[in-house]
Amino acid sequence: MALREELEKQGTWLFRWRSYLPLIGIAMFIHAATQFHFPGAIEEIEDYGEIISMMFAYCGLFIRCLVTGYKPKGTSGRNTKEQVAMVLNTSGMYSIVRNPLYLGNFIMWVGISTFFRFWWLTLLVVFIFWVYYERIIYAEEEFLRKKFGESYLSWAGHTPVFLPKLQNWRQPELPFSFKKTIRQEYAGFYAIICIFTFLEIISRYFSTGKIGLDTRWIIIFTVGSITYVIIRILVKYTSLLKT
Repeated sequence: MALREELEKQGTWLFRWRSYLPLIGIAMFIHAATQFHFPGAIEEIEDYGEIISMMFAYCGLFIRCLVTGYKPKGTSGRNTKEQVAMVLNTSGMYSIVRNPLYLGNFIMWVGISTFFRFWWLTLLVVFIFWVYYERIIYAEEEFLRKKFGESYLSWAGHTPVFLPKLQNWRQPELPFSFKKTIRQEYAGFYAIICIFTFLEIISRYFSTGKIGLDTRWIIIFTVGSITYVIIRILVKYTSLLKT
């Protein structure tokens, strides 16, 4: 099999399982937790560091929201069985970078990786992300190239793959939809809270030998959980968030 076909095949497989394969990274974070120690007298500084890491991760989610809030129907979905694109989206975030959702994911995972302040963990996350998504992006772009032909090549010719080119910005063709954004990104909002809460628990366990959370993290997790349950109910059993 030629390299081009092999990369496309690998990317298609990774695309189908892209929501689950990152769970493999749990082992890396658990290993990092075993090396982590709370700083004792400067624990307040550590608290600020954790909040900064979480805010950085939410910057990635914010980028995703800018994509999903403006996206046309049939694009930028969470489908996993096959590539789907009813139209070629070239405005809004897609006017400055070809893969804004993956850029958002990247920033989210970099933020998560800084929780323990280990340079090697962040570097490893960046490397794995690059190898992982490079193949997914390749498969997606092969699909778009075959479907949209010259329109795709023209857009791709002046739009960067991953590093945004801000001067290319073009106003989105559709108005922003808060309902659409909430429906598609509320799970990501809660996932970030759960991940950071998990990291806090295991870091405390390996550092102190005790399982527990301080008041601040209990409040964050409780409020996040209540918010998630409310939105979940609204999405599944009402039409309030339908577009």
